[in-house]
Amino acid sequence: MQYLLIISHDDFFTPTKTLIKDIGDWIKKMQRRGVRVYGNPLRPPADAITVRVREGKVVLTKGPFAKSREKICAYELIECASTKEAIDVASQHPMAKAATIEVRPIWNELAG
Repeated sequence: MQYLLIISHDDFFTPTKTLIKDIGDWIKKMQRRGVRVYGNPLRPPADAITVRVREGKVVLTKGPFAKSREKICAYELIECASTKEAIDVASQHPMAKAATIEVRPIWNELAG
């Protein structure tokens, strides 16, 4: 089953060189295990554009879709045999110590 790791941090977060290296090491380890499908860091929330269609009109808003203390900063798509394994993989990600990781199952029945 696939899971999306939604990685978030607050406004006070600053990545260190060590953290960036540790993330690279995690990526290599998960690729070797065959767990990591794909992932990337995201540009800052100020670079986001939120798109909505209301009454047939496209409405654009600069910035993220929600005001929150924590901001989504990266994602990882992983493939695991169980939710327990996905949680284990997420807990090994260096950002689990520095920020927050939400483990969200992919809704396979609705996926293309």
